[in-house]
Amino acid sequence: MVGHVEWTEFARVARAPVAGEIVEAREDWREPAGGGAVAAVQLATLAGECLFLTALGDDEVGHRAQRELEAMGLELAVAWREAPQRRAFVHLDDAGERAITTMGERHAPVAADPLPWTELARADAVYVTAADPEALRLARSARHLVATVRVGPALAAAAVELDVLVLSARDEGEAYIRGELDPPPRAVVRTAGASGGTIESPDGAVRAWAAPPLPGPWVDAHGAGDSFAGGLTYALGADRPLDEAVALGARCGTEAVTRRGPYGSDSAITPSLGR
Repeated sequence: MVGHVEWTEFARVARAPVAGEIVEAREDWREPAGGGAVAAVQLATLAGECLFLTALGDDEVGHRAQRELEAMGLELAVAWREAPQRRAFVHLDDAGERAITTMGERHAPVAADPLPWTELARADAVYVTAADPEALRLARSARHLVATVRVGPALAAAAVELDVLVLSARDEGEAYIRGELDPPPRAVVRTAGASGGTIESPDGAVRAWAAPPLPGPWVDAHGAGDSFAGGLTYALGADRPLDEAVALGARCGTEAVTRRGPYGSDSAITPSLGR
C-alpha cells in the first residue's frame, strides 16, 4: 500500500446540518482513516500482512495515527512531515450516507523519502492513493498495480501502465476519460454503490457488474469504496481474474456499509476468496 492517512473525527447525526443549523451528535469517535489507511487495513486482513508506505505529520496526532494503524496489523513505513497531520470531520446520517470535510495538507509519500521502496518489487500487488510520479514508477515494479484516480496529475506524469484504475461513478471529484492516461490502464473499474459498477477495457468496451446483497442492515457508507479497492487489489495479487477480483472487492465494499465507520468493532472483514 502506498498512500495517505487522515485522522478522522466521526459524528453520528440524524442528518447533516444545513447552513445556520446546529445538530446534536448521538455518538462520536476518532480514528485513523482516509483512502490509504482503510484500504491498507482491508489488505492486511485478507492477506495477513500489509506494508504501508505513507507520510504523516510529525505531531501528536500523526504519531497516534501510526500507533493505532500498527495496532490494526499494518507494517508502517513513515516519512514524517513538518506540517500538521491532515484531519477530517465526517457526519454519518440516518440514511447511511456521509459528508466529509478535510483539513490540512494531504501528505503523500514521494520517491525521495527514505522508505523501503525496493520492497515493492517483491509485492504481489500494490494499491496507490497518493504518490509522486517517481513513486508510481517504483510501485510499477510490483506484479500488479492498482491506483485511485484521486492520485491526480501524478498518474499521467508517471506514464506507467496500471492494471486497474479505480474510481467512483457517482463522485464528481473522481472522473476519467479514455485517453487521459498513456499508456491506458488495462482496466478502468467504476463503482456505483448498490447499483454495482462497470469495467471498461482499453478499447472502450464496457461491461456491468452487480453488487452482492447486503449481509446485514445498512449502517453507513464510509470506507466502502476504499474497502472495495483493497479487496480487488488483494485478489489480483492472488492471481484471480479481473471479474473475480471485482467480485471480491464488491463483497468487501458491501460488508463495509454494514459496520460502524470504516472498520467497525472488528476492525475489518475477512470474506472468503472462494475457489
